[in-house]
Amino acid sequence: MNYWLVKSEPFVFSYDDLVRDGVTRWDGVRNYQARNNLRAMKEGDLCLFYHSNEGLAVVGIAKVSKEYYPDPTAEKGDWSVVELQPYKAVQEPLTLATIKQHPMLDQLGLVRNPRLSVMPVSSDEFFIILDLCKTTI
Repeated sequence: MNYWLVKSEPFVFSYDDLVRDGVTRWDGVRNYQARNNLRAMKEGDLCLFYHSNEGLAVVGIAKVSKEYYPDPTAEKGDWSVVELQPYKAVQEPLTLATIKQHPMLDQLGLVRNPRLSVMPVSSDEFFIILDLCKTTI
């Protein structure tokens, strides 16, 4: 299994929206590195769901329910989407400030390349974050 972090502005699409909808197409990604990360996702992979711009915290876990296919919202270019479903809300949201203070998370993509919207997370990082969220899978 691979682990990922996906970012969304909660006023656009929140983890609660994902829970309400049951599944979503993760579309609109227009960065080549993030697109390649979408293409590397496999069905069953788990994603940390991060609220960006407002909240700045890991708030839930999503699961890849469908592997990549062409983004139907793309007017031009070679863009991809995956489908995500809710897996579990975290017990305690984990803020970016706390993440940045943790010495074992200093290489996390969210810290090193905060503008990227879809990024891989190592197994160690994933489980450290879950521990800090007081959440198990």
